[in-house]
Amino acid sequence: MPENPQFHDTEQGGAPWGKGTSDPTERQFLQGPTGRGSELARAVRIFIELMRGFRSLHFVGPCVTVFGSARFPESHPYYQLAQATGAELGKAGFTVMTGGGPGIMEAANRGAREVGARSVGCNIILPHEQKPNPYLDRFLEFRYFFVRKLMLVKYSYAFIAAPGGFGTLDEIFETATLIQTAKIANFPLVLMGRTFWQPLLDFLQDTMVREGTISEHDVRRIFVTDDPAEATKYIKDAAIAQFGLKYAKPRKPRWWLLER
Repeated sequence: MPENPQFHDTEQGGAPWGKGTSDPTERQFLQGPTGRGSELARAVRIFIELMRGFRSLHFVGPCVTVFGSARFPESHPYYQLAQATGAELGKAGFTVMTGGGPGIMEAANRGAREVGARSVGCNIILPHEQKPNPYLDRFLEFRYFFVRKLMLVKYSYAFIAAPGGFGTLDEIFETATLIQTAKIANFPLVLMGRTFWQPLLDFLQDTMVREGTISEHDVRRIFVTDDPAEATKYIKDAAIAQFGLKYAKPRKPRWWLLER
């Protein structure tokens, strides 16, 4: 069977498949064993990146992370849906956290900023998403995908997925797996855009549940809506009723612990 040229790596002379990283560090890390000294140095870099994220995000407040595609322009209905969602979350007192890039991420950050709420971005170094969107109060950039995803999960009480591509699906299912296996609490997982997500929901229900690879309860964990106010109420009720979230005076960062 002939190879499909879209799967060739650019270094082999083929066409690129989707988006590639402009920083080769993570790609080198995932290519297999290297020298012991090199792997030790990389482990130190990963540790430093982790600690930088922990110290920078320790005081951002109760967050809701919004996932979604970087490819939707300002004129697209899904951009506008995410913007309205960010505004509703902000009015409810949440900090809106995203991947910090354009598209859905920009829209959610923008909605939060417009109502005076905090807006945070955790970006990954990619050629199409390197620049932070202009609606961020705090911006962090990460070299490693897994470190960035850890930050997007660690500081959030809920997760909203607007329409997106492979990256969004990865984030949805990683979060769902962490909830399913009780690695994180049963935080709300919301899909915004019923029409977009319906084929995926049909696959979960009609194929995966039927074949027994997931349970009916796993599908019921996912809340689906087109209404930003409904999504926010669902999240707020869960955060207060299930997890005891309270509005309290924020703690002050300590500069000698590199907190800010």
